[in-house]
Amino acid sequence: MDIFSDKIVVITGAGSGIGRALALEFGKLGARMAINDRDKGALEETVSLLEGQGIEHIYASSFDVASNKDMHSFAQTIKQRWGNAYVIINNAGIEGGESPVYQTTEKTYRHVMDVNFFGVVNGCEAFLPQLVANNEGAVVNISSIFGLVGMMNYSAYSASKFAVRGYTESLMVEFHNSPISIHCVHPGGIKTNISTTELSKKHLITPPEDLARYIIESIKKDRPRIVYGNGSFKVWLGSRIMSQKMMKALLWKQLS
Repeated sequence: MDIFSDKIVVITGAGSGIGRALALEFGKLGARMAINDRDKGALEETVSLLEGQGIEHIYASSFDVASNKDMHSFAQTIKQRWGNAYVIINNAGIEGGESPVYQTTEKTYRHVMDVNFFGVVNGCEAFLPQLVANNEGAVVNISSIFGLVGMMNYSAYSASKFAVRGYTESLMVEFHNSPISIHCVHPGGIKTNISTTELSKKHLITPPEDLARYIIESIKKDRPRIVYGNGSFKVWLGSRIMSQKMMKALLWKQLS
């Protein structure tokens, strides 16, 4: 898929960071923007920025992507208003706190999985039938470089992003002979507000706009796995060629 003008592009978590950058970049290409974020104020800011670009076709809805019911309502409203979506980008996510495994509660694991993993499942379940009906489209699920390797003190986040990766790679197999492209994104150190720790500020330096443009280019070129951002290539390469012991040592050195 390489033409987005007047096509409906759905983006969750569009109130800031990667989601907002994607909305603005697709807006420049003339897409009809259907955007979501649980933070209503942040979502309204994105709408204002899109309107400032002269984008006329915008539909924004504030809800938690963990709600299957709300996601399906979102999809149905968009279809009734404009027709079928062509691109669904499941981007919404949360960090889930910073603590070692033995201090991370079951409640935290369930909450992070509900948003980061089941939010993706809900988005695909609600919008994939529209793409299938079009016989054209793209699904973009945002994982993380920590969906390639585990990260110390973020076991809930890493587990959820591994789940997104596994789910998306299964979709890739199912849609292998389809005109619908499936993409799994593993961002590296992208400068977003998902984390505010000093360590994160040190490593999260790649502008989200750069990633957004690379994702769009990757959809056009049908790149299934999208690895981009500060430190991402090292982690991807390490996950493929290094032993677990070497990889753990590298992560400890890089993130401490």
